[in-house]
Amino acid sequence: MNNPADYITGLHHLTVSVGSAQEDIDFVTQVLGMRMIKQTVLFDGAASIYHLYYANADAEVGSVWTTFPFKKAGVYGRKGSGQIETSSFSVPTASLEFWVKHLNKHNVPHSGIIERFGDKMITFEDRCGIGMAVVGCDNDNRNAWETEEISKENGIRGLFGATIRSRDIIEMDFYLTKVLNFSKVGQDGDFHRYHIKDGGAQKTIELHHVPDMEQGSWTFAVGIPHHIAFATAKDEHNLELKAYIEGFGYTDVTELKDRNYFHSIYNRTPSGALFEFATSDIGFAIDEEENLLGHQLLLPPVFEHRREEIVKPLEEIVLPKYLQV
Repeated sequence: MNNPADYITGLHHLTVSVGSAQEDIDFVTQVLGMRMIKQTVLFDGAASIYHLYYANADAEVGSVWTTFPFKKAGVYGRKGSGQIETSSFSVPTASLEFWVKHLNKHNVPHSGIIERFGDKMITFEDRCGIGMAVVGCDNDNRNAWETEEISKENGIRGLFGATIRSRDIIEMDFYLTKVLNFSKVGQDGDFHRYHIKDGGAQKTIELHHVPDMEQGSWTFAVGIPHHIAFATAKDEHNLELKAYIEGFGYTDVTELKDRNYFHSIYNRTPSGALFEFATSDIGFAIDEEENLLGHQLLLPPVFEHRREEIVKPLEEIVLPKYLQV
């Protein structure tokens, strides 16, 4: 029998809770220069909350960044350990000088070009304090989305990885290496790096050891990252993976959930960070044409009869020009 952990092929998406929907759309499409590929709603809970998806030009698994705008709901959390500290995006190393100027143009404070684990990068935050980075990666051939300000040559190829704040390294190291079969490849100061498969873009996870930091919020809340999603192929692999993780004693693995564009299981890790394992066999073009991704608010079939009730409380938004059809 295969090791079910080997079904994990890399990152699927990263998800965070942000401020207002319009502020998020403007930042991600104009400052990050990503393609908006989906407007839908949060499937959990009773409140009407957008779920917005962004990606590279091809809307590929492993390039997807998703957000829940919670400002209108007035829900705020506390930053701390057990959360994603930085979500990182892959760009060509030669483009980093462009990114310094671009971030300056949009009045986004940043670190300047720094280096960790031999990778050059720039760290910064979005308007509500979500930690981000662009990381130089020269063997990532994915197709960047092009905007009026960001050329395809300088654009974001997709996700590079994620850095998790963790008060304890020992238990989280065991979970990553012995349960999920990731490889530890090094330590740089308080940062510990792990590779999925052969590492690199879409396959890099870091732990930032913060032994004296209090646990942060686990809730949906403005400015609080929510989860890291890893890619698997299909439901059968997720069910095997669920049983495998539970066999180590991590019994808080959810049942398979239908997220319309993928099916998922979730597991709370020893650090407190939430991991999702999402299938790659459905995709984002099941309910709209590929060239029109993101142009209208879509609900899963089970919610469609409640459309008026769900849509009414949502913030009014202005979409990027290319979606105004």
